[in-house]
Amino acid sequence: MNRLFISVFIMSWSVISVAIEKPILVIGASYANANLPINDNLEGPLGGIAVDFGSYLSLGNALVRSPLLSGYVINEAQAGATSFDRRACNPTCSDDIGWQGYDKQFTKALARVNNPFIGEINADYLVITIGNDCLHSDAFGIPQEDSVPCSVTDMNAYVDRLIAVGQRAIDLGLTPIFDAYPEFDALDFGITQAAFGLQWMISESDYNTLREIHSSKIKSALSGAVIVNMWKNFEHRGDGLHPTDETVAMAATKIARKIKRLERKKQR
Repeated sequence: MNRLFISVFIMSWSVISVAIEKPILVIGASYANANLPINDNLEGPLGGIAVDFGSYLSLGNALVRSPLLSGYVINEAQAGATSFDRRACNPTCSDDIGWQGYDKQFTKALARVNNPFIGEINADYLVITIGNDCLHSDAFGIPQEDSVPCSVTDMNAYVDRLIAVGQRAIDLGLTPIFDAYPEFDALDFGITQAAFGLQWMISESDYNTLREIHSSKIKSALSGAVIVNMWKNFEHRGDGLHPTDETVAMAATKIARKIKRLERKKQR
């Protein structure tokens, strides 16, 4: 009886996996991809290191591992990225080293899945994770000593850039899937500031304001988007900011389950 149950269980997971045949597109920052960008001269912010020097399960890789999905993922996210293109300024600014913003990341992801022979995009979902915008002194593309915390206007402008990418995805027939910010108490920005040589981190009140603007504005502006509270019960891995592998694996499972429900709706 137990063997039969296990066989049925494995078969059901296999059917789910086969049902999601197209790759999932992923853009964002370090929650989505562990790797900082490296340019053609083999230079990158902070030398191009990966989060935890590579011993970190990013959301993109966790989606590949998920038994609920096909394992096809196009991940154009960049650790450290903001929603806009910016140069690196830690410890000093360099015009040749920096990050690509979310619109450019999405353009690159689309190039991977655009089928010019039949004029179709081989993707149905775009995962858009939170950026470094407004979180710390090195998120502006200017010297850290010149940066100041974001105003509410700045926060709204950041979320508007995310919405623009989400709307672009919807116009192309894709469903954008956004995350929600972890709760402030789950993070420890004091550790993060010291670890990455940052002059300041966002305050608790500003963080909660940003978190609310992000969630409420996307929800009201994009009726075709999905917000998944994938970072609920968030635990950081010791640097105050990045999630444990277990936290990321659970986030991937929540995304997979949401996609599964959306696919079932399509079949009705």
